[in-house]
Amino acid sequence: MKHIILFLVLLANGITLFAQHNNQNPSSSTIKSIKKMKLNAGIITNKLKETKKFYTEVLNFGVTFENDFYLLLHTPENNAEISFLLPNHPSQQPVFHKAFEGAGVYLTIEVESVEAVYKEMKKTKIPIMVELRKEPWGDHHFAIQDPNGINIDIVTYNPPEK
Repeated sequence: MKHIILFLVLLANGITLFAQHNNQNPSSSTIKSIKKMKLNAGIITNKLKETKKFYTEVLNFGVTFENDFYLLLHTPENNAEISFLLPNHPSQQPVFHKAFEGAGVYLTIEVESVEAVYKEMKKTKIPIMVELRKEPWGDHHFAIQDPNGINIDIVTYNPPEK
């Protein structure tokens, strides 16, 4: 798959909610020293082996780093990463102990040709959660689910229909 870009809309929504919450004086809540940023979202899960197999074999991700409690994966062109961490690991602070409970998170993977990816995906045993469809706002997409219950929207963006 070419040009895969991984987005975590949940983080963007969280930043938006934070900004709305602090809307009294938005400029005072902005950290001005942040000029450059790289996002690496993390999911806390007991399913490191299943997760690695799914992302590397189904979505062609590569392994950036792994040990017995942590897995860092990257997209094929290495332009985005996602990490997975075992819950309750003694090396981690308590805020990073509770496992993801399988709801309220989704990933969007943008691909060059959603039709081609969909055709390949249909040949696998991966269940399609949302069949290939075109939306009036321009998304041409389908959805699958990873071993942790995270829904993954695979999309090619097009101009909205008139």
